[in-house]
Amino acid sequence: MSLAVVFSRAQLGVRAPLVTVEAHLANGLPALSIVGLPETAVKESRERVRSALMHSGFEFPPRRITINLAPADLPKQGGRYDLAIALGILAASQQIPGDALARYEFIAELALGGALRPVRGILPGALASAEQQRQLVCATANGGEASLIDPAATLVADHLLEVCEHLCGIRALAAPAAVAVIAPSAQPDLADVRGQHQARRALEIAAAGNHSLLLVGPPGTGKTLLASRLPGILPPLEKREALEHAAVMSVSRRGFDPSRWRQRPFRAPHHSASAAALVGGGPEPAPGEISLAHHGVLFLDELPEFKRHVLEVLREPLESGSITISRAAKQAEFPARFQLVAAMNPCPCGYLGDPNGACRCTPEQIQRYRSRISGPLLDRIDVQIEVPRLSWEQMQMSAGEDSAQVRERVTAARSLQQTRGCLNAHLPLRQLDQVCRLAQPERQILQKAMQRFQLSPRSLHRILKVARTIADLAHSECIGVPHLREAIAYRCLEKQQNSGSE
Repeated sequence: MSLAVVFSRAQLGVRAPLVTVEAHLANGLPALSIVGLPETAVKESRERVRSALMHSGFEFPPRRITINLAPADLPKQGGRYDLAIALGILAASQQIPGDALARYEFIAELALGGALRPVRGILPGALASAEQQRQLVCATANGGEASLIDPAATLVADHLLEVCEHLCGIRALAAPAAVAVIAPSAQPDLADVRGQHQARRALEIAAAGNHSLLLVGPPGTGKTLLASRLPGILPPLEKREALEHAAVMSVSRRGFDPSRWRQRPFRAPHHSASAAALVGGGPEPAPGEISLAHHGVLFLDELPEFKRHVLEVLREPLESGSITISRAAKQAEFPARFQLVAAMNPCPCGYLGDPNGACRCTPEQIQRYRSRISGPLLDRIDVQIEVPRLSWEQMQMSAGEDSAQVRERVTAARSLQQTRGCLNAHLPLRQLDQVCRLAQPERQILQKAMQRFQLSPRSLHRILKVARTIADLAHSECIGVPHLREAIAYRCLEKQQNSGSE
């Protein structure tokens, strides 16, 4: 009897658990069985491996072959284990030496002729194998993606024979070529926005503290224009953030270009998107828009036009920064630390408060329209600002600051927050009293605002976080009265709804 052990990696969300592939040859009728909770694609690897070995000039052992994928309770899917299974059979039948296998991990699908094909989700596998100080062997087409972790920790091949020659010491495999990272493409510039000083200011505050933002105004006032300028005033992604986002893109079905892995994502799903498209799902849990926007911007235009139950699924990810997708047989967790930017009209026709007086909506219609956004979700939006229609004179104003100037202030404010441990939007409650300490005058103002506008405790906490960001932009150690007043002013929808009930 002969036994060989080969290492590979499964895909579970953005994690890559270790899978030990054990190949056992025994006397008996020729057969190949795969155990260890394999799905259909894994079971079909029997035919791919058999054909690949024979076309590569190896003998397929005419014995009873058992392949065990451990751990047995972890579901296995896809063709990512083909290469490991083939090498296990070759080592167990002593056609290649098995003593070198312990230094490598193998992830690749096999073609019938023995060629190596790329698989989805190679980046988490490369990261996990590097942590275990083993080299990852994968298809050349996956090499660029795997090299983002460490090019020296990855070897690439085009054919099964190349891998076998490497293990036999005949010809060493090469590391993947370094990826030519494309510099972040020129983002739309904030200088394109004329006027709208309050909205520009709100956009800067949202960027500085990573706060969620809601823009309310008639059609054509520049809400989408403002939202599209947010990525341009955010600082570049750090390497850790870029790798986390790249891991999500690697396991998604949307395709991943390694040359663009340092670009901050901007996702803008249509209002007809389903809850599964937004948060992720499917028979095999896949990331949705909120995860694809990880460390970036999620823009929801025409917010009330989204189905209410679709918007409600955003509540937990906005608080936790992650989403767990559960199915009957499997569960996957994806990161979702996104910055929400939403835009909406003030009423069904869109012209409420417009100087032209074109709005004919009744109070009941307006209330019904705004009630499509639940109070708990509105509570979680830090900055809410009205974007009014501009006059002709305002439209002819010279351009304001460009994105580069604003980005300098945003980067400085974020650096200050990072020295305290995290961005202001993510401040835990246990640090809120210490970081957002108020003097007696500020306490009185906040108490009056809470009583007048009937603000919830969550709204109170959001106001404090926004006020802290405003103080950071002003390089102030303490939150002053002007900072607090400005933060309170950024709750326009909440104040309108609650004031109407007085």
